[in-house]
Amino acid sequence: MKLHNTLTKKIEDFTPAGEIVKLYTCGPTVYHYAHIGNLRNVVFNDTLRRILQVSGLQVNHVMNITDVGHLVSDADEGEDKLEKGAARDGKTVWEVADFYIAAFRQHTTALNVLSPSRVTRATDAIPAQVEIIRLLIEKEFAYISKQAIYFDVSKLDDYGKLSGQKLADKEIGARGEVVVDRGKRNPQDFALWFFTVGHYKNHQMHWDSPWGDGFPGWHLECSAIIHQELGETIDIHTGGVDHIGTHHTNEIAQSEAAFGKPLARFWLHNEFLHQDGGKMSKSGAETITLDDVVKRGYDPLALRLFYLQSHYRSEANFSWENLEAANSRLIKWRAFADLRFQPMRAEVDPPGFDKILFDEVRRSVTSQLANDLNTPEAITWLDSLSDSIQYVRPHRLPVFTATLQHFDNVLGLDLLGTEDISDAQKQLIAERENERAKARQNEDWTLVNSLKDRLLEQGIGLRDTEHGTVWHRL
Repeated sequence: MKLHNTLTKKIEDFTPAGEIVKLYTCGPTVYHYAHIGNLRNVVFNDTLRRILQVSGLQVNHVMNITDVGHLVSDADEGEDKLEKGAARDGKTVWEVADFYIAAFRQHTTALNVLSPSRVTRATDAIPAQVEIIRLLIEKEFAYISKQAIYFDVSKLDDYGKLSGQKLADKEIGARGEVVVDRGKRNPQDFALWFFTVGHYKNHQMHWDSPWGDGFPGWHLECSAIIHQELGETIDIHTGGVDHIGTHHTNEIAQSEAAFGKPLARFWLHNEFLHQDGGKMSKSGAETITLDDVVKRGYDPLALRLFYLQSHYRSEANFSWENLEAANSRLIKWRAFADLRFQPMRAEVDPPGFDKILFDEVRRSVTSQLANDLNTPEAITWLDSLSDSIQYVRPHRLPVFTATLQHFDNVLGLDLLGTEDISDAQKQLIAERENERAKARQNEDWTLVNSLKDRLLEQGIGLRDTEHGTVWHRL
């Protein structure tokens, strides 16, 4: 299997260090609904995990949930996002976190995302975070001011190796920035622990520590949860490209300084989802959530397919027209999958249907996806099959179903999740087909088409083949 490693900036062969793949994915900050830009990352993570598993690997997948410490500015300034959400919704921060965690789970379930092996909230890993701070102070990588405990980035020669930006370059970019805490040595130093003093004296979430009452910084939770749940040096760490320069860079710094070992062997990052040329964000006026997609009448899996149509390392542009196209493609594929409910007793297979070909399709799809998750190429294979196969003979159902199951396993579109149409619908189709047969005998082609159109009102379409008629749901 080959994956693009952000750390080395190239595609590399991937094999796990041990018997089980240690996978960590950055989860949501639960102060608001996840927007569809956030959910692209979730589907990317899920696709990665599915392909690892289809490739025969066991995966221990851990995801965090940020429910404390993520400030509105990555520069360790401003209000905690959970506090901001609580003020907006008129709830406690704990209630806000619980509400948006539940919403996130509903959305990921609707997108057919596999549940992680373990989900850990930042507030459930406070002792592990305190222990890392203790190690960093002991090793003189951290220092204490009146307002916070900071990591001293000047103590690491390779700080910024993930982004490729040297500390000197970041210092130039930081000139002129206002440093709120005068006890901060370098503008790039980041907070490990905020004390409940000054601006944060009324912070709702706070814990005791050996250095004073307070709460952890955003970056620390991931290092602590990884070490607590997966141990030292995991196989793969993922996130969005916006995490490379600050969040993941700081994770690497504090973990490797504390434990003296690499945090992760592979780093994978998905690109932005744009809307009208701009990056989607929760502060945007036109932020779109999965609920908005559903209210417009779209299946959540149409959104999943929309994501998969672009390579994860390519920027994608969302529009309702693009989603409509993905939805039409999903409907076409479901019609293809429905052929399993109506096998035809034809003497020959339709053109393009060959058991050897179907076996080759599954191998080729696995190979393409194992090449840095090439989902657009997998989609091309399924398009080709659905365009060429018009019916299925009974004895071919096993290989047909196995191929659909393979696509479900890797793409997560649940093509086999639909049930057969009802007996009443089948009876209605049979009656219309008898009427159409008589109309054909009378060469009344207007009536033939009219009878077909009447079924459209029942949400059923018909397609005539040389061996009979097949139905599909609209």
